[in-house]
Amino acid sequence: MADLLSTGVSGLLASQIGLSTVSHNVANVNTDGYSRQTVQFSARPAQQLGNFYVGTGVNTVAVQRAYSQYLNTALWTASSDQSRAATYQSLTAQINNQLSGSTNLQTSLDAFYGALGDVSNAPADAAARGVLLARANALGSTFQALSGQFNQLNGQVQRQIGDTVDSINSDSTSIAKLNEQIRTAYASGKGEPSDLLDQRDALIKKVSGEVGVTVVQQDDHTVSLFVGNGQSLVNGSNAYQLATAPNQYDPTRLEIVGKDSGSVITGQVGGGSLGALLDFRTNVLDPAQNQLGRAAVAMASAFNAQHAQGMDLNGNLGGAFFNVGAPQVLNSASNQGTGTLSANISGVGALTAKDYVLRYDGSAWSLRDTAGNAVAMTGTGTAADPFKADGLSLVVGGAPSAGDSFQVRPTAAAAAGFGAAITDPNKIAAAAPLAGSAGAANKGSGSIGGIAVTDPSNAGLLGTANIVFTSPTSYTINGGAAQTYTPGQPINANGWSLTLNGTPAANDTFTLKANTNARGDNGNALALGKVANLGVLDNGATSVGRAYGQLTSQVGSAGSLAKDALTTQNAVYQQALQSQQGVSGVNIDEEAASLVRYQQAYQASAQVISTASQIFDALLSAVRN
Repeated sequence: MADLLSTGVSGLLASQIGLSTVSHNVANVNTDGYSRQTVQFSARPAQQLGNFYVGTGVNTVAVQRAYSQYLNTALWTASSDQSRAATYQSLTAQINNQLSGSTNLQTSLDAFYGALGDVSNAPADAAARGVLLARANALGSTFQALSGQFNQLNGQVQRQIGDTVDSINSDSTSIAKLNEQIRTAYASGKGEPSDLLDQRDALIKKVSGEVGVTVVQQDDHTVSLFVGNGQSLVNGSNAYQLATAPNQYDPTRLEIVGKDSGSVITGQVGGGSLGALLDFRTNVLDPAQNQLGRAAVAMASAFNAQHAQGMDLNGNLGGAFFNVGAPQVLNSASNQGTGTLSANISGVGALTAKDYVLRYDGSAWSLRDTAGNAVAMTGTGTAADPFKADGLSLVVGGAPSAGDSFQVRPTAAAAAGFGAAITDPNKIAAAAPLAGSAGAANKGSGSIGGIAVTDPSNAGLLGTANIVFTSPTSYTINGGAAQTYTPGQPINANGWSLTLNGTPAANDTFTLKANTNARGDNGNALALGKVANLGVLDNGATSVGRAYGQLTSQVGSAGSLAKDALTTQNAVYQQALQSQQGVSGVNIDEEAASLVRYQQAYQASAQVISTASQIFDALLSAVRN
């Protein structure tokens, strides 16, 4: 009867473990990362009784978690991609809202050119001129506000980068500690530490959502985590922390480095929310800031050039109408020499939305854009012969050392510095500075087609010029030497350019002189109105309005792609989660069935023990009698 009792006790104990395991599963049904646990049983070795083998009960072999390494790895990858897509979509949505909000640049441009049209209709009207200045200031405020919002978003990104790195370091330290506990638990020979393994897997999933990692299982049941091209985060019980460091050119811009090595790994980080932050900063925010600045430079350059060709109510030629931020030149923190660099925009038509790095190798300078592509330069870099590339003029000086470099950001600060340069409405140069007339006795069909100012600084610009054609193909100016005339080609002198329509005859005359009707003239105001559609950028192919349209289209496209990517990654993540939970998740219905089964087994084992006790009592009673 001792064997029967032992058999009943083994069943009772096995059922107790089963009931405890099921209870643990039910209690953790809502615990994130928990894997369903199961009990593994095996029959005890049978005893031979005569010609038979009689069973002796059950052994509890192990309590194991329902687990698939393949499905968990797929879930970690999906978590990384989903977190990256969610962060990227959130950021692109913010920048899209900024461009389409109350500070919409296109609205400000339309209002400004509308006010300019009112000045064209009434060039002497003080109220119209005042409104134009107000609209110019509003346009400047819009450029500045958009630039400020981009800067705020950039600051938010920098803070999120720092916070994410801190979180990664904290989680990596926790994983390293769990590695040590798991290794110790396995070494004790007491079975699988399921709850510790679940805790570690949950942390790995969290880190995967923060940054793309490679997970390597080790023979001692620990895991190693790597980021980028081999930067270790966790190795056994050791955690290797990441850190942030100022960019070598811009101390407000954070780079990702290995805390121990100090090596920059920003370009190697590609997954999770951290990868999204870095990607958004480089591929959306920086280009948007530069593209906005490019539009500001184009606006100021084109409008100022035409404004300089007009005359204001004081009888003076127009000055700069808009100010704009100058190109930024940032020294590398590792520069050893005393080299200097100055940058100016010399050709707006060739200006891009890129940033550049100018580097000295000890004997020559080379230019690359921030994507690493070589950019051809002309010139020698002196003030008399500056380096020229992509609309920039670069002048180097001092004594640079080999390896020294400078970052050039042509348009990053342009919008922040954009604003009206004049405050006096009388200084709006709405009038044409020169008036032209054809001689009353002219015999040919020549007529004045247009007058343009080519050099506002020419001292003889406003002087009277008498043009006399000695033949249909030659002329003199103020009795000077005869010059050849080619029909259709302009006549140039003293900072002005005159275009004639038709064909002049011999002895025909034309006169140019300072405009004495500047108060009522709108010649230059009409020309300023045409700047709205004037091709300025991309070698004359892109106007200011179209440049802003390119910006909104560029950011809008990024936002649309980010939204689609998030939808896709959400679906992939849910599929990966369902597959993983199909193996590891707790099913209440299954646990209820297991609970009944173990309860009945427990009761049956208790009955076996009771029966063994009754038989033993009967034997004792028989012996006593």
